[in-house]
Amino acid sequence: MALIKKFPQVIALKKMIGPSFIILALGLGSGEVILWPYLVSNYGLGVAWGAVLGITFQFFINMEIERYALVKGESVFVGIAKFLPKAIYWFIISTFIGFGLPGIVAASAQVIAAVFGVTNFKWLAIALLIIIGIILTVGRTVYGMMEKITKIIIFIGVPFIFILAVYFADANAWTALGAGLIGKGEGFWFLAPGMAIAAFLGAFAYSGAGGNLNLTQSIYIKEKGYGMGAYSQKIAGLFATKGEQQSVKLEGEEFEHNSENIKNFKAWWKKVNLEHLLVFWAIGLISMVMLMFLAYNTVYGSSGNAEGIKFVISEGNQISDLTSPFLGLIFLVVVGIMLFQTQLGIMDSTSRIMSENAAIEKLRRSGNKKVALSKIYYIFVWAQITFGVILFLFNFYDPRSLIVLGAVINAFAMLVHTILVTILNRRFLAKPFQPKLWRKLVIYLIIAFFAVFSAVVFKAELFS
Repeated sequence: MALIKKFPQVIALKKMIGPSFIILALGLGSGEVILWPYLVSNYGLGVAWGAVLGITFQFFINMEIERYALVKGESVFVGIAKFLPKAIYWFIISTFIGFGLPGIVAASAQVIAAVFGVTNFKWLAIALLIIIGIILTVGRTVYGMMEKITKIIIFIGVPFIFILAVYFADANAWTALGAGLIGKGEGFWFLAPGMAIAAFLGAFAYSGAGGNLNLTQSIYIKEKGYGMGAYSQKIAGLFATKGEQQSVKLEGEEFEHNSENIKNFKAWWKKVNLEHLLVFWAIGLISMVMLMFLAYNTVYGSSGNAEGIKFVISEGNQISDLTSPFLGLIFLVVVGIMLFQTQLGIMDSTSRIMSENAAIEKLRRSGNKKVALSKIYYIFVWAQITFGVILFLFNFYDPRSLIVLGAVINAFAMLVHTILVTILNRRFLAKPFQPKLWRKLVIYLIIAFFAVFSAVVFKAELFS
């Protein structure tokens, strides 16, 4: 390919804000709202260190994913397929299995049903899945719509949770939080006695997005126009192309590795790190800590916390008792909406992952340069919705069980994709664009951590 493109000059930081909000919102309904507060409600704040370490790990994982897309203007899936073509099948299967389990929308339905006093939330969960499909189908461009929705919900939901958590806290609670952030619990260090290791690993993996969802960061920053992504195309809505099926070029563009382009890359790299640190890491960490803190201050030590996600409903009831019924109701509504939005974001991201990999294979077989990506995208959207509806109809709808099972699967998927992206950046990025030694060491540490933890969970589940 001719070296005809120029590495674009960096844009203002405020114009870059967006992709990190989407990937942050993907974790709000799994680790932040459900799994970490669930653990805290049962074992106290001594597990809080795991959330800090988990989201820090994901920051570095995400930045290596962004690195490739920034330089190449294409997703990491396109890059990985160049040296491991069969990886497309792994990404499709592991994504569908890991996130096709509709635990988060089930949790949203259960919380919203509690607001209206409805016992059987199965039919509401089915309705929410269909609404998600409609929202994703009618938007003009999917990325633009997702960015707007996630910003609104995060800017409303996170401050509300923060205020509630601080309001209910006392001096002892703040002391417990400080100790928990360094791993000291009530009678234990790091891991609480009797805590299910699978639940902890699931929460750790979901400290942020989790699983293959991290990889969509390369798609989102490409569509936002970061770096060489300025030359890429967005996925249009199914009805936004006036009857003509949109064809999208998946491969990026090349540029000359001269001093000016390297300088532009470094300027981009500095700002994308700052954007992701402020939005994903900082806001994500505050969200997780405050949600854990709220659970500790309201329902820690109460009976019934181990029963699914009923601790969330108990939080709402406790807030009502300590303040006013209206405030407890608003809390449940906010949580229900945050969970719904998370399922919406996950449905979009997983469909992007699977459609892009299916398109890569289709292009390889046909020899074409472009593919009708949006059509494949919507096939996967509605395939996941259909799968979720079938599970609900057969009464597989316990939110916590579905979320923990999916989280354990996705923890292993994170191990796999972190290894593959590390190989990708080493093989396909020129020296000026590769990570420095200290970043490589951090990534190797993350790989070792997930490898050991996955092996421990596998052994525990196999012999339990």
